[in-house]
Amino acid sequence: MSLRDSILATLVAALVLSTMPWLLSDFALSLTLTCLMYAGLAVSWAMFCGATNYLSLATAAFFGLGAYVTAWGAEGLPYGVAVLLGGLLAAAFAGLVGAAVLHLRGAYFAVITFGLGELVRHAVTYYEKAFQGTVGRVIEEPPEAVTIYHTVLLLAVLATVTALVVRASRLGLALRGIGADEERAQTLGVNARRAKILAFALSAFFAGALGAAMAVRWTYIDPPTVFNPFIGFQTVLIAMVGGAHTIIGPIASSVLFSLLTEFLRLQFPYLFMILLGLLLILLVLYLPGGLASLIGRWRWRKSNA
Repeated sequence: MSLRDSILATLVAALVLSTMPWLLSDFALSLTLTCLMYAGLAVSWAMFCGATNYLSLATAAFFGLGAYVTAWGAEGLPYGVAVLLGGLLAAAFAGLVGAAVLHLRGAYFAVITFGLGELVRHAVTYYEKAFQGTVGRVIEEPPEAVTIYHTVLLLAVLATVTALVVRASRLGLALRGIGADEERAQTLGVNARRAKILAFALSAFFAGALGAAMAVRWTYIDPPTVFNPFIGFQTVLIAMVGGAHTIIGPIASSVLFSLLTEFLRLQFPYLFMILLGLLLILLVLYLPGGLASLIGRWRWRKSNA
């Protein structure tokens, strides 16, 4: 499918999804909101990590920073401005961090980015206790549920369109070259450092903006909630299960994963994490290319039929 057709299909899907607040129950709408949040997070994560084969565990740090922009500016900042600033703060932070650590790869990069989330969480906790005399913050006048839904939908659509454009651009080609063989890509003229920092910051923008948009949903914000490592791990798992080298894979996986998690949580409240872990292990063992690999296999069989 061409870039134009992919963007058009995304916009049509967004138009359909924009009507959901008037068609679904509160529970179904809440579940749809969660699916959209993880779709935006997974697509933006895969935009950088799927192409470069870097394993970033910093999503929770960017998400939490965005959420705290909303929490700190709840009384004076309009909701839309807080969402934008949350994304910009996360992107700026990712740019600074990326300049320092993106020369690392593999387990070293994964461990450092995970530690980054913990560092930011403890730094915010210390600031809140030492200078504000509080542990959490209450958002007294959150926007209407419809406004929150459409904001998250807009961010998920923007993340998808951005990923499509990047994938078809010279930046996307450079990122794939870095993922295949970074040294060889550099010998061919790719400025690997600049490409990685730019893509890492762009990915972080959407994580921060989604954190700022979703913060008002909880109304009470504290560091363990918004810097929750589970948000980062689930984003990575959704992208990998769906197929991090694709765009449609993480989107489909975010829906499947959210529905499966909710079903297991309701049916097996004390066992759902164990069952979810077992299912993920089976998927990684028997479907290492993610759900998107099923499409590739189907096309191969069709062409050879």
